[in-house]
Amino acid sequence: MLKVEDLNVYYDKIHAIKGASFEVRDGEICTLIGANGAGKTTILQTISGLLQPKSGKITLDGSEITGRAPNKILLQGLAQVPEGRRVFSKMTVLENLEMGAYTRKDAAGIREDYEMVFQSFPRLKERIHQQAGTLSGGEQQMLAIGRALMSRPRMLLLDEPSMGLAPILVDEIFSIIRQVNQSGVTVLLVEQNAAKALEIAHYSYVLATGQIVSSGEGKSMLTDSSVRSAYLG
Repeated sequence: MLKVEDLNVYYDKIHAIKGASFEVRDGEICTLIGANGAGKTTILQTISGLLQPKSGKITLDGSEITGRAPNKILLQGLAQVPEGRRVFSKMTVLENLEMGAYTRKDAAGIREDYEMVFQSFPRLKERIHQQAGTLSGGEQQMLAIGRALMSRPRMLLLDEPSMGLAPILVDEIFSIIRQVNQSGVTVLLVEQNAAKALEIAHYSYVLATGQIVSSGEGKSMLTDSSVRSAYLG
């Protein structure tokens, strides 16, 4: 579904992403793991159009999206859940979900998707008129995922969804990611908790200092000695 070829991204004179190439197959969960500062978030932001690459090519379902505006990429079916959740804190849960559907005109379909989100995240329905900024960290993460799903994406980019969450909530968030994928949404996951990410991933890539240095089936990477020593402790 997604193909990244020889991607190079700079911050001023700093070469952050150095010729990265990888692909995400339709219907799968693919994860990017690596140390802090390896360039994982930079890759996601470049795919979603928030950053512009110096060179390289990004295609979604065979259509090139390199350098396109984020709203155009969203319309092609690719949505991102950013690091830190970034909910609209002064707006209610319902208003945040409405913002997720802002590109859509199908009122009946939008109403159906509200119900889909509330079935997946019952706690959001209980807090439908509560300001998003007053939700717990786990609830805000659920809202951020639900907001992205309101655009009816075919592919979801998730950036550090378990960051700052209690262990019991981490398990719940990873269960939700698996459910989202089983509903037919392809997932590209960036996650500091490498062990959890590899447990649910069909395929994985390891990123180090802006370069893809290793790849393999998700669960097989759990037993890879170099991956274990570097990222799993």
